[in-house]
Amino acid sequence: MGQGGEPRRVRAHDGELGSAVARAQEGDEAAFAVAYRLVQPALLGFLRGLVGDDAEDVASDAWLEIARDLGRFKGDGAGFRGWTATIARHRALDHLRRQKVRPRASALEQDLLELPGPHSTHHQALESISTKAALELVRGLPRDQAEAVLLRVVVGLDAPAAARVLGKRPGAVRTAAYRGLKRLSKQLGVAGVTDEGPRTLGESK
Repeated sequence: MGQGGEPRRVRAHDGELGSAVARAQEGDEAAFAVAYRLVQPALLGFLRGLVGDDAEDVASDAWLEIARDLGRFKGDGAGFRGWTATIARHRALDHLRRQKVRPRASALEQDLLELPGPHSTHHQALESISTKAALELVRGLPRDQAEAVLLRVVVGLDAPAAARVLGKRPGAVRTAAYRGLKRLSKQLGVAGVTDEGPRTLGESK
């Protein structure tokens, strides 16, 4: 039917992002600002899922490293999203080690329940759940599932890219994301994550 994989909303910006990154690598500061605007909302959502209220501070540290090492990056827009997520995750884990707090999902952007899939009906699901309620549900996920959901759904990475961020096999990331999303959908009482694999939560009838 449609294309599976990354959310179409994110994919649509990858061409623009790749172009901005290439110009930024040549010293175009305005292009770097464009890349920042395209990446930051999802990156911040990912970090909120790991470090909660400290997400903005950790994101600032990550962007300092991203800016410093930009010349070493090789890849397209989708690759840049994965690269920045890897840097942000390392900064988050460093932060958590300093805090001696076990990572856990503590907040999500409003598009938490947007699953990669052929349909685009996540808006109906979002209308039925508040950010606070989503937060409580995600807090109950095991860390591997929470990270997989955050990378696949919030950051919009496909399974191989998410696997590179986490240092795992793509199949393990798909399984963790599927289990996490199925658990969330079960708690929400909505259709869409079945034994056949992940689709879209809140399918409209």
